[in-house]
Amino acid sequence: MDAQHLKELKALQEENSRLKRMFADLSLDHRILKDIIENKT
Repeated sequence: MDAQHLKELKALQEENSRLKRMFADLSLDHRILKDIIENKT
């Protein structure tokens, strides 16, 4: 691999980590909202 490929790989890995954190946060928000709705009915 040359330097450009390594740079692209690192950028993709960082984006993947960011997206995984975003997904985890949204999943938690969804679960909380779902629990609130279920408790109100």
